[in-house]
Amino acid sequence: MAWLILFTAGVLEIIWAMALKQSDGFTKLVPMLIVWPTAGASFWLLALAMRSLPAGTAYAVWTGIGAVGVATIEIIMGGAPTTAIRLVSIAAIIAGIVGLRLSSMS
Repeated sequence: MAWLILFTAGVLEIIWAMALKQSDGFTKLVPMLIVWPTAGASFWLLALAMRSLPAGTAYAVWTGIGAVGVATIEIIMGGAPTTAIRLVSIAAIIAGIVGLRLSSMS
């Protein structure tokens, strides 16, 4: 259950990070109204997941999900270049997340 909670926290991190970008430094109301509750929920779920998972593992997976999600969305939406090094780097983060998950199964 901790992994599902952590995954949800990571998805919320993607949402608040994208809304943070759209808020233009907290000058736009609607994105700002998305940032605060999703960030709060994301941190709360991360804390819940840390009850069962090591802090380093949970934090690395949480930030990894956020980083991969935001980078992927920006590539898809055309805001970031699709270069080989960017794609390899995203794949490396995914490999790290999977590795941490697999290492916690023992």
